[in-house]
Amino acid sequence: MPPATSTPSPSSRTAADGPGPVPPGAGLAPADLAAAAATLREDLAAADFTVDGVERVLGPVASAALHREQAVPARRALRDRGREGADPTAALAALFLLGDDVPRRALDAALGRTGVDGARRLGLVEAAGAGDDDAVRALVDLRPYAATDAAGPVTWWLSSDLGELATGRRLAPDHVLGAGGASLTLAQVTVRTPVGRVLDLGTGCGIQALHAARHARAVVGTDVSRRALGFAAFNAALDAAFDEASGPAAGAAPRGPATGRVELREGSMLEPVAGERFDLVVSNPPFVITPRAAGGALPDYEYRDGGRSGDDLVRDLVTGVGAVLEPGGVAQLLGNWEHRRGVPWDERVGAWLDEAGLDGWVVQREVLDPAEYAETWIRDGGTTPEREPAAWAAAYGAWLDDFAARDVEAVGFGIVTLRRPRGGARPARRPAARGDGPGGARAAPAAASPHAVAAPEVAAGGFGIVTLRRPLAGARPTLRRLEEHTGSVRQPLGAHLAASLAAHDWLAARDDAALAGERLAVAPDVTEERFHTPGAPDPTVVLLRQGDGLGRAVRATTGLAALVGASDGELTVGQLVGAIAALFEVGAEDLAGELLPDVRGLVRDGFLAPVG
Repeated sequence: MPPATSTPSPSSRTAADGPGPVPPGAGLAPADLAAAAATLREDLAAADFTVDGVERVLGPVASAALHREQAVPARRALRDRGREGADPTAALAALFLLGDDVPRRALDAALGRTGVDGARRLGLVEAAGAGDDDAVRALVDLRPYAATDAAGPVTWWLSSDLGELATGRRLAPDHVLGAGGASLTLAQVTVRTPVGRVLDLGTGCGIQALHAARHARAVVGTDVSRRALGFAAFNAALDAAFDEASGPAAGAAPRGPATGRVELREGSMLEPVAGERFDLVVSNPPFVITPRAAGGALPDYEYRDGGRSGDDLVRDLVTGVGAVLEPGGVAQLLGNWEHRRGVPWDERVGAWLDEAGLDGWVVQREVLDPAEYAETWIRDGGTTPEREPAAWAAAYGAWLDDFAARDVEAVGFGIVTLRRPRGGARPARRPAARGDGPGGARAAPAAASPHAVAAPEVAAGGFGIVTLRRPLAGARPTLRRLEEHTGSVRQPLGAHLAASLAAHDWLAARDDAALAGERLAVAPDVTEERFHTPGAPDPTVVLLRQGDGLGRAVRATTGLAALVGASDGELTVGQLVGAIAALFEVGAEDLAGELLPDVRGLVRDGFLAPVG
């Protein structure tokens, strides 16, 4: 049955249509929104509309298929359950996850206190009529969210725009994305030390701000998209991210509630917070490398396109974020960078760290060739070769032409961690260009970039993790680390990154003589593997393997393996070296010269930890 209103339904809206639906809760007074959100939160919990609850009604096969954006198994699983209202979880899954119509009576039963009328007032649904059998249609995606970060587990609900699976069409340019894989990665790698102020740059639907509110006194979320800020405001209300002074609204709070204050501001890059300082900056910026001269072949998606050529946006964020960091403050962001022919990726990204004047640690997690990169992001926007062959071919060609113009061989993706040193000069702030990126970071066209490079060729791009920190002592950075790690990691990674930064500072304060006087202990996640040639009494290879963190494996000499094996916190490093030297009948000083650099590496990476 068609909806009662004249508003275009989500299933018929295209990228050519105007702005999407008004974000939920828009127009309600803060107190009314808080009360309505608390009631909805209670209803969703009572209906078991949780990650586990959805998997219960779908089953493992259909649930896994849904994660792959395949709806057929889920619809089959829900066919005889949700539409009759026999299972409230099924009804909510059909409505909000699949974009299917459900009878009014089913939604009234699933949301006992909110009901259809309350959901309409919140802007979540539209109804064809007042009859029990009249169809109700979702206006937004509303789904359960469960994750574990360094501060512990959370169970929330997040609203965003309906995606391709529900609409059957490519995304609109102003699409507001929910929490995807990248969002979860950033949440898990973020350092969760209790802090005063956190900036979520490019907040989108607000997921990073919600995580930050659990360990910060105040959180500022920024974005160039007004619609994204509207969704973030609703999610903050739904998931109890209230000002502590006013207290959370009545009702059952989700597990792991966000209790800190979340303030939302509109603007590009660092402009909304110019002149302010933060203890932590997190950002999943609109880093997707998008052809700027595609002749209309590519939609301009706010949630992922920063409006700059190549990887300029990530570079400018890395080099400019120090301006808003407190001394000792940390910035963590996801990003990607081009691998240009003849230029090592770590040399190129390392130059950004040098310009930033911050401690920097970059972990490249994945590398795609130009064709893989193009396919990934064309499909991400909802364009497929089956549904739109001409649009697919035009977009594909535009991407390949853009990479070829800069001789890009690959694109890397990863994590960047930056830290501003204590006592150092405040880094100069580069003026931010304005625009409309979902990461609050739409920049000026490439021609306006002060960093334009004369037509280098790009062969590929990299993805990784960038950790930036303002140094702890002195005016100069002490950490410059760029590495590639494409293997599996144990999440959440935030605690490991925090421990590694602390270990770096601990080591920087000790020369070899001081290190020899310290007592160390093996971390509980470290194991040893020995490989023997058949019949040989001694191993040919000894590996020290890390179970947590980045899951590193270090090949150890016999002497290093002996030192690690004896590191139980009782004897100092120097005493252990002396004992091993006597056992091997070698000079203690020579052995110390060989082992102490390796010991430093093991402390830095979390294999060994100081005692006392």
